[in-house]
Amino acid sequence: MPVEARRRSITVDIGGVLVGGAHPIVVQSMTNTDTADVTGTVNQVMALAQAGSELVRVTVNTEEAAAAVPRIADTLNMFGVKAPLVGDFHYNGHLLLRKYPACARALAKYRINPGNVNIGKKHDDNFRTMIECAIEFDKPVRIGVNWGSLDGALLTRMMDENSQLAEPLDAAQVTMNAIVASALLSAEAAVSHGLRPDQIILSAKVSNVQDLIAVYRDMAARCEYPLHLGLTEAGLGAKGIVATTAALSILLQEGIGDTIRASLTPLPGGDRTEEVSVCQQVLQSLGLRSFTPQVTACPGCGRTTSTFFQDMADQIQRYLKEQMPVWKENYTGVEEMKVAVMGCVVNGPGESKHSNIGISLPGTFEEPVAPVYVDGKLACTLRGGGIVEEFIVLLDAYVASHYGSRELCVNTRGQ
Repeated sequence: MPVEARRRSITVDIGGVLVGGAHPIVVQSMTNTDTADVTGTVNQVMALAQAGSELVRVTVNTEEAAAAVPRIADTLNMFGVKAPLVGDFHYNGHLLLRKYPACARALAKYRINPGNVNIGKKHDDNFRTMIECAIEFDKPVRIGVNWGSLDGALLTRMMDENSQLAEPLDAAQVTMNAIVASALLSAEAAVSHGLRPDQIILSAKVSNVQDLIAVYRDMAARCEYPLHLGLTEAGLGAKGIVATTAALSILLQEGIGDTIRASLTPLPGGDRTEEVSVCQQVLQSLGLRSFTPQVTACPGCGRTTSTFFQDMADQIQRYLKEQMPVWKENYTGVEEMKVAVMGCVVNGPGESKHSNIGISLPGTFEEPVAPVYVDGKLACTLRGGGIVEEFIVLLDAYVASHYGSRELCVNTRGQ
């Protein structure tokens, strides 16, 4: 089934990254360093940006963190890191943005949680202050509702109103309605304070897949603001990856979503950039964006008792990832290349023919030869112990000849 057309939304400029409208869906991530640690935060932002994060959010929760933001931004700029910084504010954002104008100026966007300012009370002075800072420094704002910190006053009012109905909704549905209402009412308040609609992005995060889908369907139908998608507190390991993929894929397939993040819990010492890779793979698997050549590899079975093809698939995948920073600067469209590394004769030749370049390795008891297919045709057959190295040479030649200029191919390959 084809991916449905994107819903119509306003375009927001976040430090040069365009979000919404017909622009590509943007991948973002968040650091888990103490933002006051300039060196540690810079290093992690650089790693996330190198992995492909197009926006990086940092926590701004203390005066030390706010004071560090301009130094972080300056250092990143010195290293040529272009990913805009987003400031994550809770409780004291109105104070920090006013006291540290250099921080307010250095950030490309502010993230405000209406449940953690005084929206819903008699006055909304804190929220207004943050919006006025966004207006003063011409910054966009993400109004991010989270059901773990939902505006209590709003929820109480909606629960009371629901109890007066002839057929009241259950509490869970009222909560979902309150999440959407909080986002939309906060956006209305921001506009009433003078913020332009093209400075607003909305999100409404929950940790249950079906609830997330329901909330975003509702919100998408009721506004034209760009929407940031993410399953909050997605979890560890396979659970977090699968739940995030399930939720985001359904919404993206329906055309809902303009930026995404995978809120994965890393293991101690784990790689923070995994959340970027997951987002990229979701988008590429759905055919919405391409980031790196894709490797098709069979899972192995009794016909492939040797692990050679698994080792080769891993080596090829790592090689492609390592080469992409260089390739993307020189070869247009290489990220769309498809590579097959198959383990036996059953599906190997056929799958290889469906890829741009593929190799079918011998399974157990099969003749020790490995046919290579290029653009659907048998190109050569590899034998012996240097199959991996020889296939990489063929892979390099394919990239140079198909994605580079003819002159580059002739000069570097002599072919």
